[in-house]
Amino acid sequence: MGIRRRYRGASSAAALTLALLLLATGCTSASDAPAEATAAPSGPVAVARVCAAPAPGPATAPAGAVTVDPAVVDDLAVKTRDNPPRTTFWLRPGTHTLEPDRYAQVMAKEGNTYLGAPGAVLDGRRTNNYAFSGTAPDVTIRHLTVQGFVAPHDEGVVNHDMADGWVIEHATIQDNSGAGLMAGARQQVRASCLRNNGQYGMNAYKTGDSIKGLLVEGNEIVGNNTDDWERRQPGCGCTGGIKFWAVDGADVRGNWVHDNRGAGLWADNNNNDFLVEDNVLEANDGTALMYETSYNAIIRNNTIRRNNWVEGRRHAAAGDNFPYAAVYVSEAGGEPRIPARTDRIDIYRNVLEDNWSGITLWENADRFCNSPANTSTGYCTLLVKDTRQCAKPAIDTAPLYADCRWKTQRVDIHDNRFALDTSVVRCAVECARMAVLSNYGTYPDWSPYQGKRVSRAITLEQDNRWHDNAYRGPWSFVIDDPDRKLDAGRWQGTPYQQDQGSTFAPQAGG
Repeated sequence: MGIRRRYRGASSAAALTLALLLLATGCTSASDAPAEATAAPSGPVAVARVCAAPAPGPATAPAGAVTVDPAVVDDLAVKTRDNPPRTTFWLRPGTHTLEPDRYAQVMAKEGNTYLGAPGAVLDGRRTNNYAFSGTAPDVTIRHLTVQGFVAPHDEGVVNHDMADGWVIEHATIQDNSGAGLMAGARQQVRASCLRNNGQYGMNAYKTGDSIKGLLVEGNEIVGNNTDDWERRQPGCGCTGGIKFWAVDGADVRGNWVHDNRGAGLWADNNNNDFLVEDNVLEANDGTALMYETSYNAIIRNNTIRRNNWVEGRRHAAAGDNFPYAAVYVSEAGGEPRIPARTDRIDIYRNVLEDNWSGITLWENADRFCNSPANTSTGYCTLLVKDTRQCAKPAIDTAPLYADCRWKTQRVDIHDNRFALDTSVVRCAVECARMAVLSNYGTYPDWSPYQGKRVSRAITLEQDNRWHDNAYRGPWSFVIDDPDRKLDAGRWQGTPYQQDQGSTFAPQAGG
């Protein structure tokens, strides 16, 4: 899948009033707490506590449904095989199982619906790899718990074959290896609990294709990456609550994404046209939201708090002064030539509270299409179809000089509230930073982006702007490289002129 390392080695009044209301909502958590230790959000940012109180399924079989008996091993797979497409199956209360073979699975047919009665569980017993598979479209799974399956790394348990048009609703997908759920085009995941899965809650990746029109709404996504893949495969970039890969058009709204080991939400590689709104992202070990080598997104009205404590502290303890942050935009930006609801990355009306740092905009000078430093091997930008075009001598001139790069550009960060109390975050080193930076280009030897070209572009030439934000706490600002730290006055002054119209207040009690 071209998985890559995550950071630099890889790679108004009404608005402020809303932000203050969001900030006032209470929550407690700890960076090392187990899954579900975080209190449920309440008030304006409330989302359903789906895992603790799942919506019950139908207590009796709907008219015309085929009843599935938990006392009969493999009854669900057999009845799916023996009935025509567009059949509705009602699973009685109890634990349903498949044949004790790793490849035993339910091969869904087009338009099938699977409904769980209260207490209906499909359990893989740490034996079966997959629960629901096949390429048939428009399958629906509701009110069913799916657990105990052992999908291999980067594979998934539900919709294993990434079929299109599936609806996953009021489901609990938990305690599986790999990803709890894969994704296809037009997939809808609503009001479901994606909990304690070994790698991801959902891996939104489709072999050989992009995923168009994905909806992720009102879910609780908690405690995923229990197998701690970043420790098993250091730098794999293969963990978190949800990973998105080449998704064209996604609405991610009203979700509670918390206490995941690694990133909360991670869009990696040629994603486009994302709307991320009204989510609560908190107490994830790593960054709350990463948007990487991707295009055109609206990120608004989210509450983002107590994220990146584990990974931020770990890097600091190792002497790494890179500004790892709660929101990380890496080689991603607005691109008017790619159709979307916006031609920018527009980040506004969010509350970021007591995270390990704020927002970092980063662009790796050595990472571009056809560069050996691009660890998403074989992938090019959405503006260049053939990777081989990005080579000497053509890459030295227009249009390829610009189009062979994933550029952090046209990022607009405004009308947000940033608050950080160092006594809450418990940081003895710098943990309240905003940043826009790049490395000094050196590699490969034929790269046209060597030296300070990319660093100068990301800071001064690519229309990356902070403005009209409200700050509380000991914030500092990083420009060009991690060692270049500015106070608010220099950040607002020439030549950077960032955060015009913004307000700055000291840390409470400071």
